[in-house]
Amino acid sequence: MALSQSLQQKLLQKLSPQQIQLMKLLQVPTANLEERIKEELEENPALEVSDEDHEDQFESEVKDEFESAEDDFEPDGSEDEYGNIDISEYVSDDDGEIAEYKMKDDNYPEVDDNKVIPYRVETSFHEHLLEQLGMLKLDDRQRRIAEQIVGSIDDDGYLRREASAIVDDLAFRQNIDSNEQEVEGVIRLIQHFDPPGVGARNLQECLLLQLQRQKVHGRRVDTAIDVLTNYFDEFTKKHYDKIQRGLNLSDEGLKDVISHIIRLTPKPGGNHGDINKAESYVVPDFFIFNNGGKLELTLNSKNAPDLRISEGYREMLKEYDKGSKKDKRQKEAVLFIKQKIDAAKWFIDAIKQRQHTLTSVMETIMDYQRDFFLTGDETTLRPMILKDIAERTGLDISTVSRVANSKFVQTEFGTYRLKFFFSESLSTDSGEEVSTREVKKILSDLIEGESKKKPLSDEKLTDMLQEKGYNIARRTVAKYREQLNIPVARLRKEL
Repeated sequence: MALSQSLQQKLLQKLSPQQIQLMKLLQVPTANLEERIKEELEENPALEVSDEDHEDQFESEVKDEFESAEDDFEPDGSEDEYGNIDISEYVSDDDGEIAEYKMKDDNYPEVDDNKVIPYRVETSFHEHLLEQLGMLKLDDRQRRIAEQIVGSIDDDGYLRREASAIVDDLAFRQNIDSNEQEVEGVIRLIQHFDPPGVGARNLQECLLLQLQRQKVHGRRVDTAIDVLTNYFDEFTKKHYDKIQRGLNLSDEGLKDVISHIIRLTPKPGGNHGDINKAESYVVPDFFIFNNGGKLELTLNSKNAPDLRISEGYREMLKEYDKGSKKDKRQKEAVLFIKQKIDAAKWFIDAIKQRQHTLTSVMETIMDYQRDFFLTGDETTLRPMILKDIAERTGLDISTVSRVANSKFVQTEFGTYRLKFFFSESLSTDSGEEVSTREVKKILSDLIEGESKKKPLSDEKLTDMLQEKGYNIARRTVAKYREQLNIPVARLRKEL
């Protein structure tokens, strides 16, 4: 449902630099907003968190400019070089208290400053391989070759580069004159690392490496090795009858060997990543509660930081306004202060606008998909596209797209990315429009409930959906099945 990259580029070209910054700020998820605010605080000394009570280094430097200017006042007319600087809106007593130009709003609860969010300390897949590499007794040359090979292994655990390409890499990047035989020898060492199957060049080699490891441990896997060595193509296409005839296996023997092979890991490196992903934390941007049938939406309090303009900077402007001596350096400092205060006010306004936009979009989605948020039933999701939300909120489609693609909402049924709720429509026999997500959910349920010994073909699935009243073509069923990452019937078949 996201806008194409080319369309987004055209839209950005029509925006002012500040509008572009606002759009980028809108796209920042809650998990990264704190870091973005920290960057702004470091760049702009006129912006601060309200509970901070210290004199910034930049603030001290600007104060020094005022103090030293008293001693070095230039009576040569340099005071007029910058003209009259209007700072009335920054120093008047009835200016709405610029120092109280804050982020805090009664609509947002206080942030628990003492709350500590835990962060997992993880070892990456490549760090895991390098740790094992450190346990081998290698000379400096071999170690550098091994490090080059480990660096060429992808996140799935496969070595996608040929030995000849690694030889070239070593020559150009490490200034090591090697050969394919030497590189292959080091690859074989790495293929003994954990997880089993790492360092393979293809799926067949990956599975065979795992079986060889099992054979060393005394397991009887000779038939499985024979299948993958001599009948790999038949195995991947599930032509089990050819394997059975070729190896003279009984039905039970074939079932056992196939069952053993499919328990192997096709992506050894992926297992390490999946563990980390499963135990990582998603920070929701919104929370939706069902209070006796009434849906209540709250914005994550980290989206409402307590920012304000530095009181110290305002005081410096007051001192300048009261003083009779206004030389060149003081005026330069005043212009600097005004620039930083304006930038701080803009950033605070941008954060407020971000809050307003997020809340507006999420409230509209919540109202549009009310039945789902009350029941958690995916079949109750209504057809909804970016344009629907844009029209109801009065926002640009590009703005809604940025919110939908980078934000999460936590419900009592789980945490969802906002783009989950967007889908096209499909008509029924009665002329009613339903969400394609509803159709995909029913399609997924049909496949999940099928007999794996005789899985349902796309044609049969089409007939079953049409019987339920959905006007759908077989090619559409095939497209939805592929989008759900479900293979064709022949590849879903089990013995």
